[in-house]
Amino acid sequence: MPEHGGNLHEATARFGEPEGGWLDLSTGINPTPYPVAPPLAAAWHRLPEAGDGLEGVAAAAFGAPAALALPGSQAAISLLPALRRPGRVAIPTPEYAEHAEAWHRWGHAVERLDPAALAAAPAGPLPWDVVALSHPNNPTGRRYPAAALRSWRAALAARGGWLVLDEAFCDAEPATSLAAEAGTEGLLILRSLGKFYGLAGARVGFLLGPAAVRERLAALLGPWPLAGPSRAAACQALQDDAWQRAQRAALAGAAERLDGLLEAAGLPAEGGTPLFRWVPCRAPRAVQARLARDGVWVRAFDAPAGLRLGLPAGAAAWQRLARALGVEP
Repeated sequence: MPEHGGNLHEATARFGEPEGGWLDLSTGINPTPYPVAPPLAAAWHRLPEAGDGLEGVAAAAFGAPAALALPGSQAAISLLPALRRPGRVAIPTPEYAEHAEAWHRWGHAVERLDPAALAAAPAGPLPWDVVALSHPNNPTGRRYPAAALRSWRAALAARGGWLVLDEAFCDAEPATSLAAEAGTEGLLILRSLGKFYGLAGARVGFLLGPAAVRERLAALLGPWPLAGPSRAAACQALQDDAWQRAQRAALAGAAERLDGLLEAAGLPAEGGTPLFRWVPCRAPRAVQARLARDGVWVRAFDAPAGLRLGLPAGAAAWQRLARALGVEP
């Protein structure tokens, strides 16, 4: 199975349970999640109903023509490959590992693509049926020019193909998103409440894209794919504009603060998003282990070699990270 952040059971097996528990910075999940109000008892008692308007709320929040609610965007990552005959799929490297894993699992030939190639329009006819990528990139935070992505979409659509954009980290920077164009043929966009909203446990995601693809995926998922309480939480969070604006400002400030700590520790960040920072380094596993011995768990990558660090929450967490890095808070 691909390696993921949030794997505290593995961290504990390797390093033991730290005094005071783990400071988990391995996921890029907002450490100050949306304050969900308790759902009505009916949300637990009745079968979920589309009459709550969640799909329309999501489309409006993302600025998209329409949305399909999913039990996490991982559901789309796992099942979209089942909607196509096996073909050739290009995925940049590095990239969120589940994309390549899913396309390979359904019999597609997965080829790795130099991300620099996506910064400009395709030079000629494409040999691939699908290009799938996270935007911003996970784990590096790399962004691609919107004009270049549109050119790739057009080239893929001309041969009946798809450009799949995983926009899991776009809510912190909405201008990065192409959600408004999600009705365009060949463009599929994934969104999630797990990162910016911090509601990873609710397992709420969305597919934005042409109606035919949304309908086929909905049929594959079957009835009631999303729990009633999760739908209620999503409706609350997606409609709270004031909370969203405040969070964008707070996250930007926290990311700047994290940059300062990393710079002082001799581990300067060279990319990321407002929810995480990317730190290239020569021995990421050794640095991960050093921080783990102080109870701080971060995500290490081997190729390219680097660390991904999420944001601490609260003064004690910031102080703990500073001590682990060996710098002043």
